[in-house]
Amino acid sequence: MAWASIDNGVTGDSVWLDRSWDGGATWEGLLGKASVPGTWTGTRTLMYNITDPRNHRRGLVRACGDAAGVGCTNWVYPTVCDTLCDGTDAGKAAGDDQPAPSTTLYGRTIRLHVDQKNSMAWASIDTGGAGDEIWLDRSWDGGSTWPDGSSLGRTSTPSGATGTRTAMYATRDPRGLLYGGAVRACGREASHNEGSCTAWVRPVQTRTRAAADALMSSYDPYNGWWPSSWWNSAATLTALIDSSRATGRHDYDWVIARTFDQNKGIFAAGVRSSDAIEGDFISRSIDDSGWWAIAWIDAYDYTGDSRYLNEAVTIADYVQQYWDPGTCGGGVWWDRERTYKNAVTNGQYLWLTTALHQRIPGDTVWLQRAKTSAAWYRSSGMIDSSGLVNDGLTSACANNGSTVWSYNQGLAIGGFTELWRTTGDGSLLTTARTLADAAISSPTLTSGGVLTESCDVGSGSCDDNQKQFKGIFMRNFADLAKATGSGTYQSYVQKQADTLWARDRSSLNALGERWAGTGPNQTDWRTQAGALEALTAAAG
Repeated sequence: MAWASIDNGVTGDSVWLDRSWDGGATWEGLLGKASVPGTWTGTRTLMYNITDPRNHRRGLVRACGDAAGVGCTNWVYPTVCDTLCDGTDAGKAAGDDQPAPSTTLYGRTIRLHVDQKNSMAWASIDTGGAGDEIWLDRSWDGGSTWPDGSSLGRTSTPSGATGTRTAMYATRDPRGLLYGGAVRACGREASHNEGSCTAWVRPVQTRTRAAADALMSSYDPYNGWWPSSWWNSAATLTALIDSSRATGRHDYDWVIARTFDQNKGIFAAGVRSSDAIEGDFISRSIDDSGWWAIAWIDAYDYTGDSRYLNEAVTIADYVQQYWDPGTCGGGVWWDRERTYKNAVTNGQYLWLTTALHQRIPGDTVWLQRAKTSAAWYRSSGMIDSSGLVNDGLTSACANNGSTVWSYNQGLAIGGFTELWRTTGDGSLLTTARTLADAAISSPTLTSGGVLTESCDVGSGSCDDNQKQFKGIFMRNFADLAKATGSGTYQSYVQKQADTLWARDRSSLNALGERWAGTGPNQTDWRTQAGALEALTAAAG
């Protein structure tokens, strides 16, 4: 935030801010204009945002005043700084990756270069002559616009040389909450007025960090979520936390508190979800509430902040109200109206009850609930004869034969794995292994060695919920792989990461629904979050 002030003045002197979104070419003027009142010698404006990360804009500000004549400061923050700052000599680059195909223009070769260690970029032009020009463009919205990043480092080939290069420019602006900046190299041959550019590219330091940067371009920092999906935002926050833990970087730690603070309250139906959010991340959808409890447990593990664990307990207490042994002998209802007992809600419940026991000293209540939940789950009939989890139970408490979704399989694997870790009961690990073996061997969930949802085959498409299922599976499956040290399971985890990175990634590091790269594919922040969990599982 920025504000302006004027001092040592007289009544009527005024001060204001100008803000520019295109590097100072044009600006919004007179923001917060204030005049010095009688008997005072100065005043100040209100504060204004310098950057607009929700709309992918990087702003500049300056202070201006009128005291018998107008004067302004220089524009503030024209230089982007991450680990290194704009204008750093390319000779200081740590390596030289060329992530986009070069382009040619009248025999000249134009290349984009990236320093993978620091996410810096520069451009070069070769096989030319004096007067040829080279520059870098930088965009904060994936190449759709670049009003404050045009012609960065523009330079000409000197006399007697055949090429030149720009300085380096940052592709991340942590101060402005802008991540995953895209760059391209552009050049012009001296005797012509036309130019040529490479494709837009987001740099890659590591797979996990690149995927997280691309994911953050969809985060709304003002409202603290990924619009416009409520439970998906919870699962996405979990994916982001997991990636931070795996990489050891803390770029996104602020997102945890921001999401919590902005969403802990009450929201009318249609604001965050089609359901009303009644405070503490609770709504009539029991499974939606459960995803937030899982996210806050993950946040607690990562930060050590007890408010996140307390929030998870509050949500779990709410979920507990819908454990009902009066129907089907147990199990949690899917919704407040008690219309359906299904796999997702009960997989969450098994994992949550176990997780709370693990984190609450001296607990016996949550442990007993976890044991009861595990016994009920195994006897419920939701696991079919081949070890696959169907979606839920009929009104007669029988397996309904409905779709086998990867996230139901994964939640059960994770829940049984964690309870085995806690109790040492080998039968729980046997169940987890049975579920995992079924997932990787059955064509229902794995095709050509790649995790595949039933909705992402042929000409099908997945809805906004289904787009994120596979990431949830991978998070829980990787837990079992780590717990057992199984080479088979670890190889499966690595296969998913390698395949989606090789076949399902754009030059902007966007990751789609179909990890095998087949079409038609779908790509948005939900598919990005699911793929991020797979990459994190392999990195962790």
